[in-house]
Amino acid sequence: MRWIDAMALALAPVFAGAQATPPPAAAPPAHPAPRFAVVIDAAHGGSDTGARLADRLLEKDLALTLSVRLRSMLGAHGIYVVTTRESDTTLPAVNRAQTANHVNAAACITLHATTTGSGVHLFTSSLTQIPITRFLPWDTAQGAYADQSLRLSSEVDSAMTHAEIPVTLGRTALQPLDSFTCPAVVVEFSPLNSSGKVAALSDSGYQDRIIAAVAAAVEQWQRDWKQQP
Repeated sequence: MRWIDAMALALAPVFAGAQATPPPAAAPPAHPAPRFAVVIDAAHGGSDTGARLADRLLEKDLALTLSVRLRSMLGAHGIYVVTTRESDTTLPAVNRAQTANHVNAAACITLHATTTGSGVHLFTSSLTQIPITRFLPWDTAQGAYADQSLRLSSEVDSAMTHAEIPVTLGRTALQPLDSFTCPAVVVEFSPLNSSGKVAALSDSGYQDRIIAAVAAAVEQWQRDWKQQP
């Protein structure tokens, strides 16, 4: 069984390679200053196209578009962001988790899309809370952050509700989510059905509302994070 050295991952530099297994821990620097960092994980990519959302719109492309837009909006507000992919490349789940876990992120957000339902499907891991220890099983490391992830999910839920975007909450077993060593949520977007009208996922105005709501949730999460001891 592979294990995560939680302390070393929290302090090591970002890993950007394409190895199939987690890399060895680097020597940690002395007393690093904490920094609020967010990881945005655009699902699918490359040969993994995800769902076909419309004749000319694939899930992998929409996820990347929203990732880039969210990164830009958060960056404009001074929030440090790391993305798992910046182009249409195939990226295994283990590599996504490696990138996220070496950032020591305050939040990890995976972006998906579907034609089913209305508004946003918001998922956290189905793993139950376990103590945070130095070594965590790679495939179930998210269990140490289950309670924090539920609180992050609540922030996103509140922001979406404020933006009048309906939310469906759920728990799921999913990689790389279950391997993230940070508060983590999956945000899956679907067309918006409201008052008999439908806003498609390709609708730029609807995309604006989505991105603004996620960004608002992250900024509130940052305020909460700064108040932690």
